[in-house]
Amino acid sequence: MQWKEQLLTLKPYQPGRPIESVKREYGLENIVKLASNENPFGASPKAVEALKEAVTNFAIYPDGYATKLRESMCDFLKVNQNQLIFGNGADNLIQIVSRAFLLPGKNTVMPSPSFSQYKHNAIVDGAEIREIPLNDGEHDLESMLKAIDENTAVVWVCSPNNPTGLHISKEKLVSFLDRVPDQTLVVIDDAYHDYVVADDFYDSVDFAKTYKNVIVVRTFSKIYGIASLRIGYGIAHEDIIRALEPVREPFNVNTLGQIAAIAAINDQEYVEECKKKNRDGMAQFELFCKEKQLKYFPSQANFILIDFGTSGDEVFQYLLERGYIVRSGNALGFPTSVRVTVGSTEENNGVIEVMTQYLQEKAAISN
Repeated sequence: MQWKEQLLTLKPYQPGRPIESVKREYGLENIVKLASNENPFGASPKAVEALKEAVTNFAIYPDGYATKLRESMCDFLKVNQNQLIFGNGADNLIQIVSRAFLLPGKNTVMPSPSFSQYKHNAIVDGAEIREIPLNDGEHDLESMLKAIDENTAVVWVCSPNNPTGLHISKEKLVSFLDRVPDQTLVVIDDAYHDYVVADDFYDSVDFAKTYKNVIVVRTFSKIYGIASLRIGYGIAHEDIIRALEPVREPFNVNTLGQIAAIAAINDQEYVEECKKKNRDGMAQFELFCKEKQLKYFPSQANFILIDFGTSGDEVFQYLLERGYIVRSGNALGFPTSVRVTVGSTEENNGVIEVMTQYLQEKAAISN
């Protein structure tokens, strides 16, 4: 079989441990999953109700143009229909961009560590990868600019960044975008923008309207709480969308996902409620870190990266055996940390209690 050579050593994406398998392995009745940055409060009640009332013929393909969803998104974002593209989650849109722009002889610039799928897709498509190390958890935008040359097809920006949760200020991002060459596409991964409370943040839709070489990628998997239905969307100049559309699979957004997304986008009160609960939960973790003198990044997302100063895999395993699934920082570029999704007040208290037990046991062994 004549495989692409780069596939022979490329590992597939590793999702968090499934709840049922953890229950069976460790004989646990209750599991709290805080590994994948999902919304612990679920979807909007309006989205749930819309799905309950949905009457659809499962033998019929979805609307490939996502007409009703597109109309709702245009009203909400104040863009025209030709500025939108929809995907089977934001991952699918990242893949579409990669397929359209990257190939041997081209290069792509990205922060590191950041979301793994930028690099993964670039490897599949045979492009040169230029990873620019984070500067204390933040994008080093000046070094990213220096890495761009005439063969740079795509630059990836993740703000707030996964896994650090730090955002880029509007002033810094505008300065960056103004200096990126017109022939280089800038992808602004906006997955966690709904959670941001920082005063110096931006509305990235403005960038999609202003710059002809910018696409903003967003998702319904985070604050909207419908990750299982896989809905993502991109906003860009119509010339970019027109060029990307042939790469998109014909029916890549399922019918039920479209129905739920329409209801979700029209319930911004629920979004604001989740945003407030997330900040309250973040405060629980920040207080824990300060009391235990643990380093952490002040996240603007719905997760926090905590440095325990020891093996992240060890902390992960300790929590796993006690019913809490988090993400080891070892796979995220921070080997002494774990990334914890902000859950409900009760879930946060529970995992903090177990993390405290871990620290106490480590201290006892050291003494």
